[in-house]
Amino acid sequence: MARSPVAITPFWPGAAAAALVLLLTIGTLAAVAWRAKWDAGLSVADWAAIRFTIVQALVSAGLSVVLAIPVARALARRRFAGRQMLITLLGAPFLLPVIVAVLGLLAVFGRGGMVNNALTGLGFEPISIFGFHGVVLAHVFFNLPLAIRLILQGWLAIPAERFRLAATLNASVWRMLEWPMLRAVAPSTFLVIFLICLTSFAVALTLGGGPRATTVELAIYQALRFDFDLGRAALLACVQFALCVMAAAVVWRISLVDGMGAGLDRVVQRWDTDRPVLDYIFIAAATVFLLLPLSMVVLRGLPGLFDLPTSIWAAALRSVIVAIGSAMLCVAMALALALRGGALVSVIGVLPLAASGLVVGTGAFLIVFPFVRPSDVALIVTMLVNATLALPFALRAVAPAVAAVQSDFGRLAISLNLTGWSWVRIVVLPRVRRPLGFAAGLAAALSMGDLGVITLFAGQAQETLPLAMYRLMGAYRMADAAGAALVLLALSLALFWICDRGGRADA
Repeated sequence: MARSPVAITPFWPGAAAAALVLLLTIGTLAAVAWRAKWDAGLSVADWAAIRFTIVQALVSAGLSVVLAIPVARALARRRFAGRQMLITLLGAPFLLPVIVAVLGLLAVFGRGGMVNNALTGLGFEPISIFGFHGVVLAHVFFNLPLAIRLILQGWLAIPAERFRLAATLNASVWRMLEWPMLRAVAPSTFLVIFLICLTSFAVALTLGGGPRATTVELAIYQALRFDFDLGRAALLACVQFALCVMAAAVVWRISLVDGMGAGLDRVVQRWDTDRPVLDYIFIAAATVFLLLPLSMVVLRGLPGLFDLPTSIWAAALRSVIVAIGSAMLCVAMALALALRGGALVSVIGVLPLAASGLVVGTGAFLIVFPFVRPSDVALIVTMLVNATLALPFALRAVAPAVAAVQSDFGRLAISLNLTGWSWVRIVVLPRVRRPLGFAAGLAAALSMGDLGVITLFAGQAQETLPLAMYRLMGAYRMADAAGAALVLLALSLALFWICDRGGRADA
């Protein structure tokens, strides 16, 4: 037994999962690098796209972190009815399909939105949401909740004993406790959000506003979809991958560990809770900013919900099928990798973070193009890529639970000769149902809202609901797009709830 209960698990599922991840990350990158026009170099437009991508990611991440700090501090200092529900609600934009959120932002800040109606009513010129500021606004909307959650965890992790010590010394809590915590948490939070904004595609596609607001991923899409320039698309995909790897390396390098010691899990008591009005203003402003676009999606989608064309319901069915398949594959890979364990598996599990969906999609396009029409395998490739891209999040949820089962029951299983599939079926699965359900729900919701890989492969007969929504918006059929957005929102949240609830039932 020695080191390990891992020996009692079957070998080939983990090896197969690792091989599939390597194929869809390193393999697709190799295909991209093989077709890249290295001698052609980057054009002026390509360099402009690279600059825009980096600048918008820096500004978006910076604003998200700066705005999140006072909100997270207010939530850490105050206790009020509904506080826990509000904190939970702050995670909703991560599950929200990007195209739905964009439609909500257009309803608030667009040409006919609430803000512009108010401005024109007061005699001012309307503002445009398209271009650099629109992309930044959308990224802040998506990532402000994530920044709040990450920074709030840093605040809640400060032990009660440190607050008691600060009160005893009559020292500034901000200078003694909060500022050192922010120095450790904020840089890594900034860089994680920077990486997310670096690989954003749907936001730039819908709000980019022309050549002056084009990201690298959007340039890849244009090179493939409109110019069919495989060499230029491959070169840009390599540039995108290099940017992601550098950002991921900086995230890993800059992550700091709190070396001040742990507490005794006492309830935190704070004596620095002055200026409550200011704290509640920050909380209220963040809540309105996050919930108003979602409310507008519901209000604008209800009138056209029952007049949607038949193609929308067909696209919705395709999205559900792809989401369920992607979730099942993602959970199977996460469980197989978690059962194998080890440092190499951990590295393989985070590889998809360095590969954006469009880079993986470009590589897959180049691999299948000589053999079959890309549209014939659009849904299968989308399912595979979505499962792989959701794997790091699923593995983060499943791996600790599997490790705990192996630690608690591994020796007993060895003594009873309970190995292989019997070990997995009888011991592991019943005890990891909750994280498996959560991981499946997360993967399904992320797949439902995907508007990346499918844009490279799908024709009219293979479009999913997010792609159908985007095409309705491009045709200025905003009423139909609003109804489709409500359907997409409901399906995404329903799939997450069903999977998560199924994992919790009788666990």
